[in-house]
Amino acid sequence: MSKTSETIHVSTKTSILILENIRSVENTASIFRTAEGFGVSKIILIGTTPTPIDRFSRKRQDFAKVSLGSEDSISWEYRAEIMSVIREFKNEGFQIISLEQAPGAYRLRDFQTTSQFALVVGNEVDGVSRGVLDNSDAIVEIPMQGQKESLNVSVATGVALFVLK
Repeated sequence: MSKTSETIHVSTKTSILILENIRSVENTASIFRTAEGFGVSKIILIGTTPTPIDRFSRKRQDFAKVSLGSEDSISWEYRAEIMSVIREFKNEGFQIISLEQAPGAYRLRDFQTTSQFALVVGNEVDGVSRGVLDNSDAIVEIPMQGQKESLNVSVATGVALFVLK
């Protein structure tokens, strides 16, 4: 097998990831690993979303096992409430994009982001909250062809970052 020389496209877009009430430690940790690989600038963990550290400020081993330590190389913060975060990023000029199956959503591959965007990903069951959807600049969805109606949240986040970045 031989390697070929290829030009690698490096995105100049600034991207923030906002995780709203993700339930699973494994999903959150997997998203960290994927986000780090795609050059996401920061991850905001909202509400019940698990953090890389426990309530005693110790590193969570279950998180680190899946994330492979990516929480150490990507900026992140925890916030209890999402709407103030949405307002802050809007005021800083970020385009707010929610990943959700919703009426009027853009097909992911047909959507173009601005130079700085914040991607909101919601809870595994309930998705992105109505308040966030109502305050998003755009809603994008991944078209599904199989019998299942959606992808796992960490997989969907990876697909979205690949297309949007």
